[in-house]
Amino acid sequence: MVKISRVGRVLVPVASQDAAITFYTEKLGFSLTSDVAFGEGSRWVEVTPPAGGTALALVPPQGEYLPGRMTGIAFESADPRADHAELVERGVDVDAELMGGDGEVPLLFFFRDVDRNQLMVVASAPS
Repeated sequence: MVKISRVGRVLVPVASQDAAITFYTEKLGFSLTSDVAFGEGSRWVEVTPPAGGTALALVPPQGEYLPGRMTGIAFESADPRADHAELVERGVDVDAELMGGDGEVPLLFFFRDVDRNQLMVVASAPS
């Protein structure tokens, strides 16, 4: 049997790893968990949300895998309204309106990183 146990990291294409590190650590409060030489003159860079979990690997563009895309990444939050207000205050490119929260669809919003990669913040599932 395959020994896959969880999602360990998700790759996000970025134009500049240094600019992406700054965005994710300073704007979102992520931790830089890896920044090491990789291959011929490249770097392997990972950032992780404050509570841990799946890391984002910030990778240079490759082929058609370019910055400025819908990532399909949805971060969970206990308070999307507060996060939305904080990201707006920090100058992040955030959708003006929150969506959902109607009992059928959880409260959520989209934002874009420094490379215009689109990400989502969605309310944590009730326990």
